[in-house]
Amino acid sequence: MLYSTFVGKDIDRIVARIGELRNQIEYHDYRYYVQDDPAISDAEYDRLFRELVELERENPELSSPDSPTRRVGGGLQEKFGKVQHHAPMLSLANAFDEDELRAFHKRISNLLLTTDIDFVTELKIDGLAVALTYENGVLKRGATRGNGLIGEDVTPNLRTIRTIPLKLRADSDVPEVVEVRGEVFLPVSAFQKMNDERTQAGETVFANPRNAAAGTLRQLDSSITASRPLAFFAYAIGYVEDIEFRTQDEVLNQVKSWGFATNPHYCHHDTLETVVKYCREWEGKRDSLDYQIDGVVVKVNRLDYQRKLGVVSRDPRWAVAYKFPSDVAITRLVKIGINVGRTGSLNPFAILEPVQVGGVTIRLATLHNADDIRRKDIREGDMVVVKRAGEVIPQVVGPVREKRTGEEREFEWPPECPSCGAPVSREEGAAMAYCINRVCPSQRFESLNHFVSQGAMDIRGLGAQTISKLLELHLIEDAADIYSLSDEDIARLPGFKEKSIENLMTSIKESKARPLPRVLFALGIRHVGERVAGLLAEHFRDVERLMAASQEEISAVPGIGPEIAGSIYSFFQDETNRELVRRLGEAGLQLRQKGTAVVEGPLSGKTFVITGTLPSLSRTEATALIESAGGKVTSSVSARTDFLLLGESPGSKLKKAEELGVRPISEAEFRRMIEPNVPRAQAEDTTTR
Repeated sequence: MLYSTFVGKDIDRIVARIGELRNQIEYHDYRYYVQDDPAISDAEYDRLFRELVELERENPELSSPDSPTRRVGGGLQEKFGKVQHHAPMLSLANAFDEDELRAFHKRISNLLLTTDIDFVTELKIDGLAVALTYENGVLKRGATRGNGLIGEDVTPNLRTIRTIPLKLRADSDVPEVVEVRGEVFLPVSAFQKMNDERTQAGETVFANPRNAAAGTLRQLDSSITASRPLAFFAYAIGYVEDIEFRTQDEVLNQVKSWGFATNPHYCHHDTLETVVKYCREWEGKRDSLDYQIDGVVVKVNRLDYQRKLGVVSRDPRWAVAYKFPSDVAITRLVKIGINVGRTGSLNPFAILEPVQVGGVTIRLATLHNADDIRRKDIREGDMVVVKRAGEVIPQVVGPVREKRTGEEREFEWPPECPSCGAPVSREEGAAMAYCINRVCPSQRFESLNHFVSQGAMDIRGLGAQTISKLLELHLIEDAADIYSLSDEDIARLPGFKEKSIENLMTSIKESKARPLPRVLFALGIRHVGERVAGLLAEHFRDVERLMAASQEEISAVPGIGPEIAGSIYSFFQDETNRELVRRLGEAGLQLRQKGTAVVEGPLSGKTFVITGTLPSLSRTEATALIESAGGKVTSSVSARTDFLLLGESPGSKLKKAEELGVRPISEAEFRRMIEPNVPRAQAEDTTTR
């Protein structure tokens, strides 16, 4: 035993040490989970926690319900008890557009006989409302909202949530009794990981993070709840003794001082117009968060105004929920179709019964690849969960298995290309199948679409319909033919008149100035995105050198692994592709890299690999931040890698980093490395201990 010097010798020292450890762990939990600013390493934290566990195990009479060790859960409840709330947990009236928000303002202005009203807006977390009762600063009971008057006692499960303090911080006044209200939710990254695990286990996936959070919070076995990273934001005080508050601002500041996490995006407003602007902005950027929101809660800030406005039915007159259109729906997957991509890949997609998702009618959704379909067990005829995040293409999350009739059909790859009828090739273990016909009409069309796209040659005026017509009229066969088009050729296209012809010809001419990385990306080489194209251009500086390079030489470029190198080498060994590059050069495209300035910054000389889903940054945004600070981003972990920027569900790169001794860092650590050059975002880091 680690601490035998205490046991049986000096109980006062043991009591003191247990109290000291609990206080230290509570403090470090607060720093880590609420403030996102850890003060000690994970190893040091684990040492303190193990010491406390050992002492409590050896001295069970000293155990306490507010000990941090009680967060691990355990013990099976037969059923949930009933809890009557100190005050009713009211619902909220909804506003679905700006006109209804203005009508809410007009109603309360008439009732208050003034338009001088300030507001607080809070993001409406799509989770589960709960009420937490503290007596003398210690968590005694936690209950769900239930019917608003009576909820279910889920105290053991709520104790497992790290952002819920078991004991209120004593650096401010702690009342004898207080009920704090807030929302329990599941981060999106954790939800995706949970659904992946359920799919692999053959279990029904959750439709959305809210359902997953509700199912997790109502587990009879609290150890299951403890295994899932639920989180909590406090937003109100339902009941308190001996403290008076004047505003909602004061309420939020008070619960923060007691150690609760509050949503960092809440905002005070002096006018309704800034409220409207806030709602409009968050409707457009809600998918930047690692938790789901379904709207904005607008509250009158002054509590005396709230009391004067009162309640109508079960809705407070002083608050309204501005609701966003739902981005998740359930509909029938009628058929699985196949689209042939520019590299010959056969890409499955879902043909759906039309359904409204996020205010848009959805008929098609992505299915990624056959392995994903098989892993999720998605079948034609299934009722499926469909998600549309922002402007991203809708995706099928998974099937609703309990709605199956037995008539659903499993997906199988077609043996022939649906576009040209050529045989389909699929290497063992590969996720995708490919059409082997280089002149497949679909491949040609998609490769031309890619060549003229914004990230590539950016030829404005050459959309999909125009390219399709140019191919139909045999005016072009490949990308180089675009630069041979004449005014007379374009005049044959429907809708093109003198001015539109002039504009397109100008755009084609301007595209010749695009730098080498854009040209390499436009070629559509399998596995070569914008970042890899930039690495190739920087290293080889000239297409002739790249075409002459061996696979080993390409693979030696930092950030380019064997699979990508093999794809690049194979592309340039094909005589048709080499001829295309030669003709593009003759047309005047930039096939040599011009000099570029070396970026100096806090990350100069450091190489990063990004893996998993980051809390508030996309891969593109993280890469841009690293490069703007002088660092370099590569796609695979090697001995030359300095840091692994780690998000949720990191995959095999984390294991490789551990084997090579590469240091993993969270988004929060990364932001501290680049400050003060880049302002810190207001998002949380949901990396867990």
